Amino acid sequence: MYCVRNVTEDLYWVGANDHRLALFENAYPIPRGVSYNSYLLTDEKTVLFDTVDWSGCRQLLENMAHVLDGRPLDYLVINHLEPDHAGSIEEILLRWPKVTIISNEKAFMLMRQFGFDVDSHQIVEVKEGDTFSFGKHVVTFVFAPMVHWPEVMVTFDTTNGVLFSADAFGSFGALDGKLFADEVNFDRDWLDDARRYLTNIVGKYGPHIRLILKKAGGILDQIKFICPLHGPVWRKDLLYFIQKYDLWGRYEPEQKGILMVYASMYGNTESAMQALASKLCDKGMTNIAMYDVSSTDVSQLISEVFKYSHMVLASVTYNLGIYPAMHNFLIDMKALNVQNRTIALVENGSWAIKSGDLIQKFLSEEMKNMTVLNERISIASSLHADKESELESLADAILDSMQ
Repeated sequence: MYCVRNVTEDLYWVGANDHRLALFENAYPIPRGVSYNSYLLTDEKTVLFDTVDWSGCRQLLENMAHVLDGRPLDYLVINHLEPDHAGSIEEILLRWPKVTIISNEKAFMLMRQFGFDVDSHQIVEVKEGDTFSFGKHVVTFVFAPMVHWPEVMVTFDTTNGVLFSADAFGSFGALDGKLFADEVNFDRDWLDDARRYLTNIVGKYGPHIRLILKKAGGILDQIKFICPLHGPVWRKDLLYFIQKYDLWGRYEPEQKGILMVYASMYGNTESAMQALASKLCDKGMTNIAMYDVSSTDVSQLISEVFKYSHMVLASVTYNLGIYPAMHNFLIDMKALNVQNRTIALVENGSWAIKSGDLIQKFLSEEMKNMTVLNERISIASSLHADKESELESLADAILDSMQ
């Protein structure tokens, strides 16, 4: 059975939803599933913008057959070659052997690497700024390298203001019928997944995000719809989401608040963090999120790092080093180019308290623009009442740094 929705008068969403996949890119948990968005334009010529993962190919074909209603497919525009979008290209070429493929040089290189038989079809290789007409619809191609593969481009329909944005402005989460961002409570139900998607997958490439935003800025008044390859389509309040991307691309926090992440073996370090959180709340700072680094997926932690302005990192000393899960978290932050945060440290150890110095060294030498507060709590095994004044001092120092 087909499952399609109108985006505009002659543009249709013909994609698929996936609730069976547990790990996106075999790395990121997606308990709400994911959508693979593909769009079909019915102008004088028919045009498919990107395909779907192989797992959704049958649904794509049923959707296309319904919309085409006997018409041939004339063009296939490929903006991004990652297999969750390109996985059905070969099947499209088999079903519509006369289709013309439109993409760029690097994309065609990747198609050949993946084994797609593109050279037996007519191809149109486009460059930055090229235009193409499908009838009344005229599109222009804008390159977006490293958002998040080197071949990525976006396609802008100058006729109806639709931006086919590839992986930009996407999100984890299956659509389940609700195609548009204004059909859901995006801030409540989707923003965290959108941030987790962007920051973990594209977070390293902040300058490239800013570059595509700069390019989009030149046509911002013309963009009426943003059609990403994952997640909802935007047709209202576009600036809301664009401004989020601007913050994430500049590594600036969304909120003034505190992310507290702890590594605790037997509960003593966690107990100290609970005491510190209580002090902070007593003093009026309640915008706090706390996570156990050992039991929280790192993609969630990275998303929260991009959200909050401040962090408290608490770790036991393990084999005279940083607790492994905390160390891995630091490495992930470095890999994703996290910067511009203020951090307080809590360290623990029963016979050698080393974790605080080692975390501070990592933050100072391996990362950019990370401010570590001078105040620190050092715990020998467990927190005792004699540390009350140090708790107060650290809470005050964190709050003072937020002014």
